[in-house]
Amino acid sequence: MWLPHPCYDPEAHFQIGRIHLPVAPFCNIQCGFCVRSVGAKEDRPGITQEVIRPRKAISRLKQAVTFDPRIQIAAIAGPGDPLANEATFETFALVKKHFPGLKKCLSTNGLLLADKLPMLKELGVNYITVTLNAVNPEIGQEIYTRVRWKGHVYHGLEGARILLKRQMKGIYQASRAGFFVKINTVFIPGINSDHVVEIAQEIKDAGAHIMNIMPLIPLGIFSQLSSPTPAELSSARAECLPVIKQWYLCKQCRADAVGVPGEEPGREVQQEACPYTYSVHTNACTLCNH
Repeated sequence: MWLPHPCYDPEAHFQIGRIHLPVAPFCNIQCGFCVRSVGAKEDRPGITQEVIRPRKAISRLKQAVTFDPRIQIAAIAGPGDPLANEATFETFALVKKHFPGLKKCLSTNGLLLADKLPMLKELGVNYITVTLNAVNPEIGQEIYTRVRWKGHVYHGLEGARILLKRQMKGIYQASRAGFFVKINTVFIPGINSDHVVEIAQEIKDAGAHIMNIMPLIPLGIFSQLSSPTPAELSSARAECLPVIKQWYLCKQCRADAVGVPGEEPGREVQQEACPYTYSVHTNACTLCNH
């Protein structure tokens, strides 16, 4: 039985806190929409006020749980890819030692997931989120501009093929090793917008438990695109729901986010029928009076 997590369970989203420990600055791929920054005031993934070392992460965690005992999740979500940073494993080892009662989770692009699973299991990581935006390398090559694998840098179709193969292997092995696996898919109009159901089917077959379709934040090589409309996003989720459970409450958090997600203003402004209350959901939910 899975313990509640505010980014996987709709009721826990409004009751349980998490802290993102920004110890992982380096990334081994480049997504076209990703622009990482330290010190920026923006409220989105890839942003942190500072990158901290593992010891400071534990000090920050201690302060956070003292201030708000509802924080039950210690997470690492960047600003780069956690699995490409040794500080991730040092930090989780310290969390395990000093805060054995906290659950641990991370977000990753999945390139190194299969290789790192034994270590993550030993460190007591419970939840893994993999960002996967295509299961067709022809589409993937339009999204990923660089993949660094085993000391070489790959571009285009070759890089997309390597990344996809590693992602699917990691998802398959993680789900069978007892991790709860969520898939984040960035909905990019005109790029992968007609591809989401295929993604849903492939990740379901690989063992993923839930899918989070996130709206594009127009940055990087996609800065001239628009975010998907509320109708487009709702339609994509509705199409994928018969295949795999959908997540509707994503805040697209910073790499140093802390607190109860349901108490924070969200990035999403689109209206959508809330599957938990059958009401209109605009960062408000009658289920939780939020």
